[in-house]
Amino acid sequence: MNNLTRRSLLRTSLGLAAAGAFARPYIANAQAKTAQVWWAQGFVPEEDEALKTMVASYQKASGNSIDLTIVPFAPLRQKIISAITSGVVPDLTTIGVLEMPALQAWENNLVDVSDVLEPHKATMVPAALATASCYNNVEKRRAYYCVPYGATVNPFHIWKSLVEKAGYKMSDIPKTWDKFIDFFVPVEKELQKQGMRHTYATGFVVSTIGNDPNATFAQFLLAYGGNGIVTTDGKFHGDDKQVQEAVIKALEKLTTYYMDGHIPQSSINWNDADDNNAFHSKLCVMDFDGTLSTELGMLRAQKDEYNDVVTMPPQLDNNGKQMLTQMGIFGTMIPKGAKNVAVAKDFQRFMLQPEINSAFLKGGLGRLLPAFPEMAKNDPWWNDPKRDPHVPPYVQQGLINPTKPDYFAYNPAWARVRSEHTFHIAFHDIVADKVPVKDAAMKALKRITEIFGKYQIAA
Repeated sequence: MNNLTRRSLLRTSLGLAAAGAFARPYIANAQAKTAQVWWAQGFVPEEDEALKTMVASYQKASGNSIDLTIVPFAPLRQKIISAITSGVVPDLTTIGVLEMPALQAWENNLVDVSDVLEPHKATMVPAALATASCYNNVEKRRAYYCVPYGATVNPFHIWKSLVEKAGYKMSDIPKTWDKFIDFFVPVEKELQKQGMRHTYATGFVVSTIGNDPNATFAQFLLAYGGNGIVTTDGKFHGDDKQVQEAVIKALEKLTTYYMDGHIPQSSINWNDADDNNAFHSKLCVMDFDGTLSTELGMLRAQKDEYNDVVTMPPQLDNNGKQMLTQMGIFGTMIPKGAKNVAVAKDFQRFMLQPEINSAFLKGGLGRLLPAFPEMAKNDPWWNDPKRDPHVPPYVQQGLINPTKPDYFAYNPAWARVRSEHTFHIAFHDIVADKVPVKDAAMKALKRITEIFGKYQIAA
């Protein structure tokens, strides 16, 4: 069969080198085998094409076959859960959502892939490696249960023309957190005076839907010194005064901005795509959103607008120290019950070869970063602003500046916190029911304590 749109067996050849600096050579198998692979549909069409190219290259290099199914992102999450529940699983699947490996490893539903990842520990960015290390509550141990093939961070996206239209320069933007965010308020007011009555300072997502609200609150928490809310031993520290103060400050800043009209009122109901759309329509001057999807999704074909947007990492915290930011991964995992684990692992190893991984990520236009900093360090494709002005600051944030994994890497209880949007329920309590900020914050921390009580990690 040769249907590449959804389910396909790819057999085209490609003269792409299969050997890499830290990977074994590939020799055609005497008895070729087929692995069933489920993959999340790319955000841009080029990502799917890069995947098909890589699969074809693997088939030629290995002699194995890949039965590939490309599934839209949201339906894939349900498809994976249904498969694991029924026991009829693929041999390999992309992770669906960031916290999926942590949750499924906890339940002993994934194959240990430490043998695939172990050779790359010294060269992979630590935050990505930490996300792949999950706790198995049945076996009472940690191991690697997914293999990252790309990494993501959340930068700011800013309309340079709107800043200048308001009478400011990009060089006027302060570096420290609160001053940076506050800078866009007078920009908003000046634009509104000029007739842009529906343009807001920011596009922060404050709903209880999807990933973006969680990523936004996480960065505010880091900005105000709340990184110790969950430590690497999986313990929750909601009783820590510094953590409590960080939660209160984050809620206070976001709710004040919302109630003062510096965040679109509709943001309280936005999903992960809505802030992209709002930014593209210039409903907001600045947005905070993961990957380069904001730039690549709609603007890459419009060169003037593409170059008008400035991608900027979070700079400094309020004390003037380099800001820590959160890293996510795109990866693959093998469900227990897979019929062809050997080929699935072989494909994972193939993907981690530098030449293969680099070609795949570049083919996807760089929306995903390499999980290996050295891969981008001396490559002009990743660090030359003349080729693409958005990629170098993205690389700077993800591979040079300090990063951390999301807290579910330390304890899958945080995945439950994310799904419940505990802090955003507190946000709604404040803006809708006029609950005092401190009371809403303490209620949220109490609920998180209850959640962590169900996820005890052995010392």
